[in-house]
Amino acid sequence: VQAVESGGGLAQPGGSLRLSCTVSGIRFATLTMGWFRQAAGKKREGIVCITDDGGTITYSSDSMTGRFTISRDNAKNTLYLQMDTLKPEDTAMYYCTDCAWYSDGYYPDYNFYGQGTQVTVSS
Repeated sequence: VQAVESGGGLAQPGGSLRLSCTVSGIRFATLTMGWFRQAAGKKREGIVCITDDGGTITYSSDSMTGRFTISRDNAKNTLYLQMDTLKPEDTAMYYCTDCAWYSDGYYPDYNFYGQGTQVTVSS
Protein backbone atom coordinates (compact mmCIF):
# COMPACT_ATOMS: atom_id res chain seq x y z
CA VAL A 1 0.00 0.00 0.00
CA GLN A 2 1.29 3.44 -0.91
CA ALA A 3 -0.14 6.75 0.23
CA VAL A 4 1.21 10.01 -1.14
CA GLU A 5 0.20 13.23 0.58
CA SER A 6 0.59 16.62 -1.09
CA GLY A 7 -0.64 20.19 -0.99
CA GLY A 8 1.06 21.43 2.14
CA GLY A 9 3.05 24.62 2.37
CA LEU A 10 3.24 27.96 4.08
CA ALA A 11 0.00 29.75 4.86
CA GLN A 12 -0.80 32.90 6.77
CA PRO A 13 -3.07 32.80 9.82
CA GLY A 14 -6.63 32.83 8.58
CA GLY A 15 -5.61 31.35 5.26
CA SER A 16 -6.52 28.09 3.56
CA LEU A 17 -4.84 25.04 2.13
CA ARG A 18 -6.18 21.93 0.41
CA LEU A 19 -4.34 18.68 1.01
CA SER A 20 -4.57 15.62 -1.20
CA CYS A 21 -3.68 11.99 -0.63
CA THR A 22 -3.54 9.44 -3.41
CA VAL A 23 -3.60 5.80 -2.37
CA SER A 24 -2.56 2.77 -4.42
CA GLY A 25 -2.14 -0.94 -3.82
CA ILE A 26 -5.43 -1.36 -1.98
CA ARG A 27 -9.14 -1.04 -2.74
CA PHE A 28 -9.42 2.58 -1.73
CA ALA A 29 -13.14 2.77 -2.46
CA THR A 30 -13.89 0.20 0.24
CA LEU A 31 -11.91 1.89 3.00
CA THR A 32 -12.85 4.38 5.65
CA MET A 33 -10.06 6.94 5.38
CA GLY A 34 -8.91 9.92 7.34
CA TRP A 35 -6.24 12.40 8.30
CA PHE A 36 -3.99 12.85 11.27
CA ARG A 37 -1.19 15.24 12.04
CA GLN A 38 1.93 15.38 14.12
CA ALA A 39 3.60 18.57 15.23
CA ALA A 40 7.28 18.60 16.04
CA GLY A 41 7.91 17.07 19.44
CA LYS A 42 4.27 16.15 19.98
CA LYS A 43 2.14 13.03 19.74
CA ARG A 44 0.17 12.36 16.60
CA GLU A 45 -3.35 13.75 16.64
CA GLY A 46 -6.35 12.41 14.77
CA ILE A 47 -8.27 14.94 12.69
CA VAL A 48 -11.18 13.43 10.81
CA CYS A 49 -12.40 10.26 9.08
CA ILE A 50 -14.82 9.60 6.22
CA THR A 51 -16.52 6.32 5.35
CA ASP A 52 -16.11 4.62 2.00
CA ASP A 53 -19.28 6.14 0.59
CA GLY A 54 -18.72 9.53 2.19
CA GLY A 55 -21.88 9.11 4.23
CA THR A 56 -20.37 9.38 7.71
CA ILE A 57 -17.74 11.83 8.88
CA THR A 58 -16.22 11.76 12.35
CA TYR A 59 -14.03 14.53 13.73
CA SER A 60 -11.53 13.51 16.37
CA SER A 61 -11.66 16.93 17.99
CA ASP A 62 -14.28 19.68 18.20
CA SER A 63 -11.54 22.24 17.57
CA MET A 64 -11.34 21.22 13.93
CA THR A 65 -15.04 20.98 13.22
CA GLY A 66 -16.06 23.78 10.89
CA ARG A 67 -12.49 24.61 9.85
CA PHE A 68 -11.42 21.32 8.29
CA THR A 69 -13.50 19.54 5.64
CA ILE A 70 -12.78 16.04 4.42
CA SER A 71 -13.87 14.64 1.08
CA ARG A 72 -12.92 11.87 -1.30
CA ASP A 73 -13.00 10.91 -4.95
CA ASN A 74 -13.11 7.14 -5.18
CA ALA A 75 -12.69 7.21 -8.96
CA LYS A 76 -9.31 8.90 -8.44
CA ASN A 77 -8.33 6.96 -5.28
CA THR A 78 -7.83 10.34 -3.66
CA LEU A 79 -8.68 11.82 -0.27
CA TYR A 80 -8.82 15.55 0.40
CA LEU A 81 -8.63 17.85 3.39
CA GLN A 82 -9.75 21.44 2.95
CA MET A 83 -8.34 23.53 5.75
CA ASP A 84 -9.72 27.01 6.35
CA THR A 85 -9.15 29.68 8.97
CA LEU A 86 -5.73 28.24 9.66
CA LYS A 87 -4.03 28.95 12.97
CA PRO A 88 -0.35 28.81 13.94
CA GLU A 89 -1.17 25.79 16.11
CA ASP A 90 -2.18 23.91 12.97
CA THR A 91 1.49 23.78 11.99
CA ALA A 92 2.36 20.09 11.65
CA MET A 93 3.08 17.27 9.27
CA TYR A 94 -0.21 15.96 7.87
CA TYR A 95 -0.84 12.36 6.90
CA CYS A 96 -3.67 10.29 5.48
CA THR A 97 -4.41 6.86 6.89
CA ASP A 98 -7.10 4.23 7.23
CA CYS A 99 -9.73 4.54 9.94
CA ALA A 100 -11.68 2.09 12.08
CA TRP A 101 -14.79 2.14 14.25
CA TYR A 102 -14.12 2.84 17.93
CA SER A 103 -17.27 2.77 20.03
CA ASP A 104 -18.56 6.23 19.14
CA GLY A 105 -17.16 6.93 15.71
CA TYR A 106 -14.43 6.37 13.17
CA TYR A 107 -10.89 7.26 14.19
CA PRO A 108 -7.46 6.86 12.56
CA ASP A 109 -6.15 3.28 12.73
CA TYR A 110 -2.64 4.00 11.42
CA ASN A 111 -2.17 0.75 9.47
CA PHE A 112 -0.60 2.67 6.61
CA TYR A 113 0.31 6.26 5.78
CA GLY A 114 2.71 8.13 3.59
CA GLN A 115 5.58 10.53 4.12
CA GLY A 116 3.21 13.33 4.97
CA THR A 117 2.97 16.91 3.79
CA GLN A 118 4.21 19.81 5.91
CA VAL A 119 1.81 22.61 6.79
CA THR A 120 3.27 25.74 8.32
CA VAL A 121 1.02 28.57 9.45
CA SER A 122 2.90 31.76 10.11
CA SER A 123 2.78 35.45 9.31
